Amino acid sequence: MTSPDIQRVKKYFLVLQQNICASIEALEDEGVFKEDLWDRDGDTGGGRTHVLENGKVFEQAGVNFSHVRGDCLPASATQHRPELAGRNFEALGVSLVIHPRNPYVPTSHANVRFFIAEKEGEEPIWWFGGGFDLTPYYGFKEDSVHWHQQAKNACEPFGHHVYGEYKKWCDEYFFLKHRNEPRGIGGLFFDDLNEGGFDHCFDLMKSVGDHYILAYAPIVERRKARAYTEKEKDFQLYRRGRYVEFNLIYDRGTLFGLQTGGRTESILMSLPPRVNWRYNWEPDPDSAESELYEVFLQRRDWLD
Repeated sequence: MTSPDIQRVKKYFLVLQQNICASIEALEDEGVFKEDLWDRDGDTGGGRTHVLENGKVFEQAGVNFSHVRGDCLPASATQHRPELAGRNFEALGVSLVIHPRNPYVPTSHANVRFFIAEKEGEEPIWWFGGGFDLTPYYGFKEDSVHWHQQAKNACEPFGHHVYGEYKKWCDEYFFLKHRNEPRGIGGLFFDDLNEGGFDHCFDLMKSVGDHYILAYAPIVERRKARAYTEKEKDFQLYRRGRYVEFNLIYDRGTLFGLQTGGRTESILMSLPPRVNWRYNWEPDPDSAESELYEVFLQRRDWLD
């Protein structure tokens, strides 16, 4: 059985970041990514953040690579995984959030990551995690089916059951309990993946990472030139508030990064540049806005 190879994983993540940024720039009519290289204090790692701002298609897009290490994990991590106590750790991955300008183009999120905790004289504890999910403001069945078909394609070589399990996990994870509603139409989510050995798990994680842009780019192409009004833009800004709520209250990556002394600017690049909140707002009956709630923010099998 192949031992965990951090350098192989890191090389893949850096190439994936470059490929996704190139694909996003190809969709963008104006603007390119700016690179920000950063290091944490001491010998505790760093990263490479790519950010595109004020584009014609994308209001903000952030694609972040990070590789951090430490001598001990925060209590919040070891409370549920006591076997990690007293181990040094390394965590690396690519995370991204794309906030489009046009409200007919959905926001998208993806993340792929690797974690390893080691202690002299003992076997390392390691796992992969990741996934991708879609947050539309105005839903289209064609887009939803395409998104989930690509998610299924990513999982299919690794077992017919994998897509269903990871879709269910995604539906449950990206759910705002205080609102009793999902963040979007879901996709894939997995964590703690180490069953089947390093190579098998690495290949599955790579497949998920590689399928993200195959899922997202065609949707952007179909919707980016669609005309919209101030009313539709205002609804997009209102719904972005839900994105902020989830990331600051529930998101594990955000919490882990902040609790382990991560770089705040890179961690919070997922937040949209503009957002509106309203007190007790409800959509008009039989409107395109109400359709989002009644049709697209409902747990369902889009491939059935």
